[in-house]
Amino acid sequence: MSDPKKAVILLSGGLDSATVLAGAIADGFQCYCMSFDYGQRHKTELAFAAGIASRLGAAEHRVTTIDLAAFGGSALTDERLSVPAFDEGALAIPITYVPARNTIFLSYALAWAEVLGALDVFVGVNAVDYSGYPDCRPEYIEAFEAMANLATRRGVEGEFLSIHAPLIALSKSEIILKGHALGVDYGETVSCYQLDEQGAGCGICDSCVLRRAGFLEAGRPDPTRYQATDSG
Repeated sequence: MSDPKKAVILLSGGLDSATVLAGAIADGFQCYCMSFDYGQRHKTELAFAAGIASRLGAAEHRVTTIDLAAFGGSALTDERLSVPAFDEGALAIPITYVPARNTIFLSYALAWAEVLGALDVFVGVNAVDYSGYPDCRPEYIEAFEAMANLATRRGVEGEFLSIHAPLIALSKSEIILKGHALGVDYGETVSCYQLDEQGAGCGICDSCVLRRAGFLEAGRPDPTRYQATDSG
């Protein structure tokens, strides 16, 4: 048998990235997971990411520390800003957007992929049930992939590097059904922007509301622990 292909997976501890990891493993990739301690207020997610990587069988999991809180500009990295409740009619990009976050994360993943000899990077961005972040759109992923193939030794030498966003066109319910088929235990994932120390979600932020609606639409019980009701 040939050696499995290596891939770097951006893993947050959330529903989407857990589904991406499970799918990549099912597709025969040897997965190297990267999470970030970037100054986020919901840092509890990192313990969940480690658990997901271990249970799903990742080859390695690393947590990289960077300081996006130094720049602020987001309710996820600045404690002086409140995480807003979900607003279905909101048109503006919300204050939970972290400037340049996915660009920075993907750049780190690209660097590790070069060292590993991997030609594949996976990210769990979604452009259907999401908060309107500019770095979750298909054209962004396509542009980053083009840049990656201009900016790396392997790309210049003719080995094409792929940035995979397998969930980008799926609804949250479709992602959940896909994950169930792959055996993902969503009770071991978190999605909230303001988790408490025990990993319970607030139930009112964009991420919690979209997650809860996804389980409802998928017809699956929501295993999430919420701070208000502890029942979801």
